[in-house]
Amino acid sequence: MRIKYLLFIAFAFATLSASSQTKKKKPAVTGVKVTPVSTGIPRPKLVVGIVVDQMRWDYLYRYYNRYQDNGFKRLLNEGFSCENTQVDYIPTFTGPGHTCIYTGSVPAIHGIAGNDFIIQATGKSMYCTEDTSVQTVGSTSRAGQMSPRNLLTTTVTDELKLATNFHSKVIGIAMKDRGGILPAGHTANAAYWFDDKTGNWISSTYYMKDLPQWAKDFNDQKLAETYLKQDWTPLYPLDTYLQSTADNNKYEGKFKGTDAPTLPVKTSAIYKGNLGLIRSTPFGNTLTLDFAVAAINAEEMGQHPITDFLAVSLSSTDYIGHQFGINAVEIEDTYLRLDRDIASFLTYLDAKIGKGNYTVFLTADHGAAHNTAFLNDHNIPADVWDDGTILKKLNTFLLSKYKADNLVLGLNNYQVNLNYHDINYLHLDQELLKKDCIAYLEKIPGVAFVVDMKKAATAAVPEALRNRIVNGYSHKNSGEIQIILEPGWFTGHGSGDSGPTGTTHGTWNPYDNHIPLVFMGWGIKHGSLTRETHMTDIAPTIAALLHIQAPNGSIGTPISDVLK
Repeated sequence: MRIKYLLFIAFAFATLSASSQTKKKKPAVTGVKVTPVSTGIPRPKLVVGIVVDQMRWDYLYRYYNRYQDNGFKRLLNEGFSCENTQVDYIPTFTGPGHTCIYTGSVPAIHGIAGNDFIIQATGKSMYCTEDTSVQTVGSTSRAGQMSPRNLLTTTVTDELKLATNFHSKVIGIAMKDRGGILPAGHTANAAYWFDDKTGNWISSTYYMKDLPQWAKDFNDQKLAETYLKQDWTPLYPLDTYLQSTADNNKYEGKFKGTDAPTLPVKTSAIYKGNLGLIRSTPFGNTLTLDFAVAAINAEEMGQHPITDFLAVSLSSTDYIGHQFGINAVEIEDTYLRLDRDIASFLTYLDAKIGKGNYTVFLTADHGAAHNTAFLNDHNIPADVWDDGTILKKLNTFLLSKYKADNLVLGLNNYQVNLNYHDINYLHLDQELLKKDCIAYLEKIPGVAFVVDMKKAATAAVPEALRNRIVNGYSHKNSGEIQIILEPGWFTGHGSGDSGPTGTTHGTWNPYDNHIPLVFMGWGIKHGSLTRETHMTDIAPTIAALLHIQAPNGSIGTPISDVLK
């Protein structure tokens, strides 16, 4: 009898407690101290997601001997590494990559079909986080007219907010707007990104009316200018670098105002007020983590019973990779410096949140290819696919048959984007037009396959490619035809006096598709896994760790090997 009475009292108390919680107002967006109640579910105090933009999987090991014990080595030696993590779709770009990591979904579902894509219904080009209905906060530039409104699904950060009745604090930070906005999701307290015009960290009216005071104070330090005045000098003697013999070669792009693509770089002399230059130096990553620390301190993230989530993307690795390519002292020095920055950041989290009280994961949005001229010089087949010239020739071919110009709007994202407005106005046979495009493109050097998106599931291409084509096809935001190039071929090199410089990404191949994935901290085992895992598995794994629902468009599977 006493047990029944106690159970009744407990039930009544729980009901009243739940009722009182539902009547509470949603916490202010940012900068306001809120002490949420505990859910009673065992969770880490803080989850930190680190996305290293353009980090190939092999960078974990290429420079391993010079990594410090507390950076990448600590993640590998204390955490759990999924050694065979693959991107589930094409094209492999920054916007879709960050979105997939945090949604567990693919462009076919979440709608972020590229960094830029063409809205098929209107023919209008759209940047993935573009939103002209909002205004910049923290600058007079237009760089803040951004939001997650183009994203069609929830993120794991959204699901955490939903699970805790919006008591969890979620903040996204990256130099690239898309790297901060898309991971933070629709319900974030804030997302911040870098403004080249002012050197400030900014946001948009989607999140707030004004920057919190702590962010203003951080901006007032003018750290971007301070870092650029220090110059980019190598950490070690140049002749001790793995890539030392590759410095000052025709494959690298030099900075404007310099004579050669070599270290050291006198950034103090060449920046001349262009604070955006910091993006293309290792200091961009340092500045990002500086701001992340400021956010954790000021917003008291990880200091309450409810789990908070910080989504950080390190963008400078991508800018440097594009400019210098893979085999460069500059990229090696960048990762050695990043290793130190990560070591310092993890040591800070140990002191601030407590070792074992937070969970961190590190991954990448995509990899990068070798420079095509570099491959050719080493007898490996590769070349540049000049999509601009090919587009003109394709439209000329179609003009001769259909007596209408510009029937293809673009070859964005390795896809044929048709001009539906003119095609419908002229009552052209769309299916016949697609067949003509496919037949023409199949004859172009460097093309391996050309696939009608709507027939991709039955196309005569390897199964792994079929799946990536289907997953990457957003019928609202993707072209009608997918172009698959031969290995080593891609678009988008820089241009130097002696041929293509730097590198890029975007294809299905292992150099773009194989990414690092390492978990460490609360709830994580120590070990490694060689079986295939997927980018779409990251969000559901974090959701399982937190005992919350996976994002509403997720098609991934929790990696149970990782979790205690």
